[in-house]
Amino acid sequence: MIKINLPIHIKIGLLGTFLIPLFFINISVGSSDISLHHIINYLIGNETSKGIENILSLIRIPKAIVAILSGVALSIAGLLMQALFRNPMAGPSVLGINSGASLGVAFISLASGMGVGIDTVKYMSGFGAWMTIFASSLGASLVMLVILVIAHKVKDNVALLIVGIMVGALASALVGVAQYFSHPDQLQEYLLWTFGSLGGIVYEQIFVLSIIVLLGVLVSLYLCKSMNLMLLGETYAVSMGLSIQKYRILSIVAASLLAGSVTGFCGPIGFIGIAAPHLARVFIKSSDHFKLLPISAFIGAGGMLICDVFSHISQSGVVLPINSITSLIGAPIVIIAMIKGRK
Repeated sequence: MIKINLPIHIKIGLLGTFLIPLFFINISVGSSDISLHHIINYLIGNETSKGIENILSLIRIPKAIVAILSGVALSIAGLLMQALFRNPMAGPSVLGINSGASLGVAFISLASGMGVGIDTVKYMSGFGAWMTIFASSLGASLVMLVILVIAHKVKDNVALLIVGIMVGALASALVGVAQYFSHPDQLQEYLLWTFGSLGGIVYEQIFVLSIIVLLGVLVSLYLCKSMNLMLLGETYAVSMGLSIQKYRILSIVAASLLAGSVTGFCGPIGFIGIAAPHLARVFIKSSDHFKLLPISAFIGAGGMLICDVFSHISQSGVVLPINSITSLIGAPIVIIAMIKGRK
């Protein structure tokens, strides 16, 4: 069997090009399938039916853009956490970010005592439209601040990992208490949020999400050199002038921005942040984070587009929870990647 070892820029280009057909497939699949002919006519400005135009402009295209942004954000956040903790099973939720976001949403939807659920808040005018996003982001930010304070005191990454898990467990416990005392209608709406969703996000919200993700990506690119130095051990990294404390704090901030923003806008989405970096390492067979970061981002974006397509395979028109789909696809991929990596 002949193996062709392509240059890294060719591999990045191929993955980037592969996103184009995935994007078109994604926006064509739904409760009512839209042909490629109608999609191209809409994109180039030709006359299309009002129904198709509304479906594409208001539902399908925004959802596909959110899928790409969330895939990029979660995969890079996972790469940052795996590099920081030197643990292949570390992901965006390892520091309790998702649990903090869930606690924020639970606070407004379960513990309000006013009978105001997520769906009610989401469609209120003015600030109410951003209430769920604000509460989720605030919860994730508060957990991030706690972890940053602890990071100043704890010097060992393993200890910091354990502390992050405990903070997440504490937030989950508080959510459990709120669920126990909540009204059944509120509880149902909160559970629907925990399933995750790429839909229902308007262009104004996509703009805000794009800015946050871009900021997180820029910080991650800045950290690539530090992550490469850490591969050779902390002692060598320090001898080369790396500030371990600064590296840890920037890694936590970047991962929190990326994972927290996606959780705020889309709900908790699992396994993409763990699976994408694994696949990137298998694909390029390198530990260079300057190469791993763009490859992970493209794989994460493509993975989210594919998972979103699979969430619409039900013939009844029911959209399956995106969080369940990413877990069903991501878990076997991680297992296969680990086995392949061992070989």
